[in-house]
Amino acid sequence: MVYAGNHPQVPARHSMSRLHLHLLSDSTGETLEMLAKAALAQFEGADVVRHFWPMVRSQQHLDRIMAEIAANPGLVFYTLVNADTRMRLEEHCRTLGLPVVPVLDAATDALEAALGQHPKARPGRQHAMDDAYFARVDAIHYTIAHDDGVGWENWEEADIVLAGVSRSSKTPTSIYLANRGYKVANIPIVVESPPPSLLFGLRHPLVVGLTTAPERLVQVRRNRLLSLGQAPETAYVDDERVAREVQYARRMFADNDWPVIDVTRRSIEESAAAIVNLYNEFQTARQGAGR
Repeated sequence: MVYAGNHPQVPARHSMSRLHLHLLSDSTGETLEMLAKAALAQFEGADVVRHFWPMVRSQQHLDRIMAEIAANPGLVFYTLVNADTRMRLEEHCRTLGLPVVPVLDAATDALEAALGQHPKARPGRQHAMDDAYFARVDAIHYTIAHDDGVGWENWEEADIVLAGVSRSSKTPTSIYLANRGYKVANIPIVVESPPPSLLFGLRHPLVVGLTTAPERLVQVRRNRLLSLGQAPETAYVDDERVAREVQYARRMFADNDWPVIDVTRRSIEESAAAIVNLYNEFQTARQGAGR
């Protein structure tokens, strides 16, 4: 059994009523949290208590944290670049008999070998306020200002325009994409109120249609009305009307040759990943055409 080092291993599988997972980072910890969340998603129903320890940049800070870890022993994940702090953490965990995992080491080692250069041990380097950071902030501002059909006059500035009936996940998908640096506008497709004609002549952005199963859409809308304290039985959730809405939107997508994502069984992350793939293909095709 190995508790620290380059190839950490967790003790042999055994039943555990509750796991304390400690996440230590010398920066904001955003990367570590995402990795832990992705890994935990593979274990349905697991009772895991996450303890988040960001900005760990001194041995004194680490020592204070170790008292909390000792009181709630479990598994330790870390992204620390300072060699002395890493060594001290591993020594503490070895003393306590706790498995400790440097979650980025395998990727860093592989890149070091492939690139032939040593990594720069600088905390928070991936969060530097570079051009990409400001581009992401700009994308978020644009996306928020162009939600639900607002600011349609500026849609040509978007990277992606999402179209779909009400409650088809347009806004959360837009915000998720914006956090990845894409300028996204979205427009609700309403039978009684056709979208601006500008939508059908856009040249720069990729227009993507979002669709979903009518029965699922009725359920989502009804839950939305209940959460707002409104009557759950209106034309907004009428089965036949909703089916016509979805059919109308799908016909519009087909008539304009827009790619379509069915969000019925997709999470926001999965829908966004599919849209990014479509966008990359769209950009490749544009470059191939010399546009």
